Amino acid sequence: MSQTDVKNAQPDGPPPSGDDAAFFGQPRGLLTLSGLEVWERFSFLGMQAILVLYFADTVANGGLGMAAGTAASVSAAYGTLVYLVSVAGGWLADRILGSYRAVLWGGILIACGHYAMAVPAGATTWIGLGLISAGTGLLKPNAATMVGKLYRTDDERRDAGFAVYYMAINIGAFAGPLVTGWLSDHQGWHWGFSAAAVGMTLGLAQYVLGRRHLAGRRHAAEFALAPDAMRRAVRLIASGVVAAAVVATVLALAGWLTMSRFVDLLTLISVLAPVAYFAVMFASPRVTSQERGRLKPYVVIFLASTVFNYILFQAYSTMMLLASTDAETTLLGFDFPASWYASALGAFEVALAPVVAALWVRMGRRQPHASNKIAIGVVLGGLSFLLMVLPTSGDSGGHLMSAWWIVGSYLLLGLGDIVLETSGMSATTKLAPTAFSSQTMSLWFLSLALANGIQAQTVKLYDHVSQPAYFGVNGAIAVAAGLAVMAAAPYLRRTMHPVH
Repeated sequence: MSQTDVKNAQPDGPPPSGDDAAFFGQPRGLLTLSGLEVWERFSFLGMQAILVLYFADTVANGGLGMAAGTAASVSAAYGTLVYLVSVAGGWLADRILGSYRAVLWGGILIACGHYAMAVPAGATTWIGLGLISAGTGLLKPNAATMVGKLYRTDDERRDAGFAVYYMAINIGAFAGPLVTGWLSDHQGWHWGFSAAAVGMTLGLAQYVLGRRHLAGRRHAAEFALAPDAMRRAVRLIASGVVAAAVVATVLALAGWLTMSRFVDLLTLISVLAPVAYFAVMFASPRVTSQERGRLKPYVVIFLASTVFNYILFQAYSTMMLLASTDAETTLLGFDFPASWYASALGAFEVALAPVVAALWVRMGRRQPHASNKIAIGVVLGGLSFLLMVLPTSGDSGGHLMSAWWIVGSYLLLGLGDIVLETSGMSATTKLAPTAFSSQTMSLWFLSLALANGIQAQTVKLYDHVSQPAYFGVNGAIAVAAGLAVMAAAPYLRRTMHPVH
């Protein structure tokens, strides 16, 4: 049996089939996974939209009283931790839990984390963020991998399927900030966090009810460790988690592990982790020479994703801070919380994702190569920041910028996100070495960790440089990176087979 056959075989669930087209021409399992992501993104991004504002709000108003730059840095560090844990999530799915159980336990941890954050106490905030980080690291890479398992590698519906999946994700991204933002504005921050908890609980319920349509739902992992090795691994993981918690507590009590040092440590890990992970995969005897050849162009895709997501994640940090202090919160005569700006991003992605999916289906084999789609996404991300140079330049005279500037920026960012992320995730599932299927998706999420890790450092400048300089320099770097990927397109098309 060829490696392609091994990759396409699904002994643990319904095999991908061109005849399975019950959900908008896509496999029925896509509905279950999309439904899960609706509620996961509802909870995650609903909480993310108010998190930096909660950090920056005064203690008297129930916030944590951080300076704006510090609040943005800590928020980015939380994002770094979320995506760093995804590496462990991919490994646990491949070697111990299997995809279905990894996603299930991830969702349970996320729900528990949001319930903890609903308790109005400082300690429960940090406990909740830790649980959400661990749960998201289990859920995100493995849910996306399970989407890939619904299709054969040569199925032309694949990119369109990921676009539909991403549209469903952004229904949650749109609705979450609306609900959490209104509750936090009218009832208090922890009411907003409680809504996120309820959303994740609903997502778990529909995931379990729809499990029969999923490939990868068996209990055993696809590349499970031998029983003795598995027991040793479980003991090592448990003891490592306990030891890390004890050391962190001791260092924090001794005054060495400050918030600033923890942020710096996460940034360092976010840089070293992908370097180490690529090195392991290139050197692994389980990776064939053909698979190793496909990993080389994947490095370019990884870096492009990092640049784009560095811009994207600031939609929930610096852009939220800008919206809360410098932008109108009235649109067409209607007043709204500043956190609702985050919903504009989800709304555009919901509206544009089916258009993009239909365009790719209509074009068929004439659609742009995945590398060009990714390059276009990076350029659009950069333009979304360059646009903000205009309203932030000059003397505002105390006037707030029109809401349409931020809405327009989010329009460019949302379109770029659809084009890049759907193509990037689809390419990741096709370029992944067989023995590292879930872990390669974890590597994709490491690009998000790296983006957040870099952001955690650069957003500290937000309070210290002019807004036109901040948005202009960051936007120009992203546009230049996208153009560089376009210039590398001939090499990428030649080396990324079977990616079209």
